[in-house]
Amino acid sequence: MTVAHFLSVLSTPADRLFAMLNRAVSLRVRPEQVMAGKTLCCIFEKPSLRTRVSFEQASRKLGGSAFSLSQAEVGIGTRETPEDIARVLAGMCDVIMARVFSHATLERMAAVSTVPIINGLSDLAHPAQALADILTMIDEFSPGNPRGIAGRSLAFVGDGNNVARSLATICGKLGMNFSICSPPGYALDAAWVHRIKLAIPGLNLHTCTDPAEAVARADAVYCDTFVSMGQEAEKAQRLSAFEKYQVNSQLMAGAPAHAIVLHCLPASRGVEISAEAIDGPRSRVFKQAHNRLDAQMGLLAELLAPRV
Repeated sequence: MTVAHFLSVLSTPADRLFAMLNRAVSLRVRPEQVMAGKTLCCIFEKPSLRTRVSFEQASRKLGGSAFSLSQAEVGIGTRETPEDIARVLAGMCDVIMARVFSHATLERMAAVSTVPIINGLSDLAHPAQALADILTMIDEFSPGNPRGIAGRSLAFVGDGNNVARSLATICGKLGMNFSICSPPGYALDAAWVHRIKLAIPGLNLHTCTDPAEAVARADAVYCDTFVSMGQEAEKAQRLSAFEKYQVNSQLMAGAPAHAIVLHCLPASRGVEISAEAIDGPRSRVFKQAHNRLDAQMGLLAELLAPRV
């Protein structure tokens, strides 16, 4: 039997993404015990707040149990290979979520695992976050109707990182428009953009270097940290490059009046986002964070108990 993993948005069919979002919408109101008797194991090479709490709570709300292991306890690539870890855990757990540095670690685990492997974050992608982000836009612009999000526009101001890649991909798969604005040298990788355009016919992806251009027609304006974990040595260089890319009231004045502000957190207030933007009336940042729980319920339910 083929095991359903969730390593990236790109490897997940659009119908399945919509199914996950539909389950999230319904399960937040009436959780089903689809994980009764099942256990989720969470592995963390990188520290986490929202990912750990949302996945553990999602499992419990669905009637299952959950526990988390740190890199010190697991030793991915130091004490044991990703393959051996996956084989061991698959014999004791029903689903494995891993938050890792290298996407290759997830691919190696998935190649041998007999239970679903979920990407809780990697250097390549952050698909679980993207589900919550789109769920937040659905709540705002087409409540209860995931397919109603088609045609909406999301603008990302910042680094062409793992979050941006997942957002570009999910927008393309769900019929949305995606714009990304980055300083020279920090845009989405050109080879990756070429591949994604071939993989998603009709993809509406716009790249630019002017934040005002990116947000002019946006329904949601999204930002993320300029310095991700592992990039600390580049901090001064990055902060200089992104100096004019802050999401603030001045930038939002050029966006449509209905546009909302999103951030995947943690936020560096006064750096990539101003206090008035994250705390203001247009912000949906904390609702977005809370939606990680609902999105994770939809994800787990669809992987473990898909509706036929």
